[in-house]
Amino acid sequence: MSQQLVNWEVIDGHHLRRIFRFPDFAQALAFVNLVGALAEGQNHHPDILLGWGKVEVTTFTHSEGGITDKDLVLAAAIDGLDTQKSTGEQY
Repeated sequence: MSQQLVNWEVIDGHHLRRIFRFPDFAQALAFVNLVGALAEGQNHHPDILLGWGKVEVTTFTHSEGGITDKDLVLAAAIDGLDTQKSTGEQY
């Protein structure tokens, strides 16, 4: 896995997961919407779990049965989101 994806976990050698923390539900939801738009643009859609102050993103390539370059690119792009865009605060 890329050295740049230090905050992502490899789970069971099968998928990537990262948990993002937020000060409230609204900011977590705003982040989910940013991730959704990004994923739609890449045509590669992660599983997203939204809770109060928390977003869990899990990605793997279903057709390949595990992690591929698509997942690494998506994870890096998620890490690069301008998280100040919707709230003015850094996530």
